[in-house]
Amino acid sequence: MNDATPAPLDSIEAAAEQVRAQLNLKAFNAEAVAHLANFIEAQRSILGAAEREGVIMALGCFLGQCLVQVYRGEWGTGRDGTTGVGLGGRFFFNPFHLVDAQLNEGESASVAAFFASVPARLKTPPAARKAWIS
Repeated sequence: MNDATPAPLDSIEAAAEQVRAQLNLKAFNAEAVAHLANFIEAQRSILGAAEREGVIMALGCFLGQCLVQVYRGEWGTGRDGTTGVGLGGRFFFNPFHLVDAQLNEGESASVAAFFASVPARLKTPPAARKAWIS
């Protein structure tokens, strides 16, 4: 029996590809994320409550796929059960939350600014664990 239900990762990648095509972007890269940030800003004033969740899901898939392709991230599930992208074996980012934050807060929570901050985050050495805490 052939199960036609796509795997969750396949669904995420398909949604990201659909957004890429609809926004007429060439790749999943920093330039595309800058375009995404501008698109989110344009949607802030016109996006209705009924379509908000679907837009966040679609745009979050796209942002996450950019993280995967540019920074060699990996889709996964966080400790709290959320879907996101792991980077460098020590960071976990929820792209859906990042899109939602920009929709709520505007440019002060820009997905492009976040995306541009990732290399510095990856270069920062992990904090030393305190040996005196038991």
